[in-house]
Amino acid sequence: MNILDDFKVQYRTGGITQQLIFWNVGIAIPFLLLQAFAPAVFQNLLDWLSLSSVWIDAVKKPWTFITYAFLHAGFWHLLFNMIVLNFSSRLFLTYFTQKQFFGLYILGGIFAGILFVVTDLFLQNNSVLVGASGAIMAVLIAAVTYSPMSEIRLLLIGNVKLWHLGLGLFVLDLIQIPMNNTGGHIAHLGGAFFGFLYIKSLQSGTDLSKIVSSVIDYFVILFSPRKSTPFKKVHKNTSRQTITSQPKPQKDFTQQQIDDILDKISKSGYESLTKEEKEFLFKVGKE
Repeated sequence: MNILDDFKVQYRTGGITQQLIFWNVGIAIPFLLLQAFAPAVFQNLLDWLSLSSVWIDAVKKPWTFITYAFLHAGFWHLLFNMIVLNFSSRLFLTYFTQKQFFGLYILGGIFAGILFVVTDLFLQNNSVLVGASGAIMAVLIAAVTYSPMSEIRLLLIGNVKLWHLGLGLFVLDLIQIPMNNTGGHIAHLGGAFFGFLYIKSLQSGTDLSKIVSSVIDYFVILFSPRKSTPFKKVHKNTSRQTITSQPKPQKDFTQQQIDDILDKISKSGYESLTKEEKEFLFKVGKE
């Protein structure tokens, strides 16, 4: 098995987390190559797929509320996000399904993008947003909200409760807003808020991730090949057809004539019979 075949097997069997990592890495690599060797092409694609903070541009390109989350500013940005994605998904999938994870990931990214655009109405930074951090934060904070007292072991720190981790990340993003990457930190907070909102809605009986599942199911049905209704095969009873198409046996035909003549006699009397009918009765009586 070559490397490509190995990747295909891992993609099919690795679950939704590994598939998302494959998508992020698979999109990032050609973008990084274009950035290095074809900057003009890279800039055109970036303008087409990244999310602009200018609300008019964002509304004109609604797909960017999803596509921005699959672009990254560089190798280290990508690497850090994929590590945190793997970590966050493990926590979330301890309690929930892969469909819920994917739905939350997409909706968290969309909500983070919306908050990025809305807040820029006041900040006027006129910037663009790339990266999966908002979607990843939604997944992580959802796990924190659902099971805040669970413990995890962090390298160089030791055991901490999930709510400690969630609070620490929230504070870090909050204090960095006025420093640098303002839009990025706002998107992180937007994703975190949606993760919290998702769990509270789920606990109230509403699974928001079903929005994404329903849309996916609709398009799967829409574009799946439709099976044509086969013509029903008509089975002919050839033996019956053969019997009915052939002349009735002579005995049956004779009996029918007798029945007809007897009916005539019962209605009109013997005298109403013709000479041929009388001779026929006489002949049958001799047999």
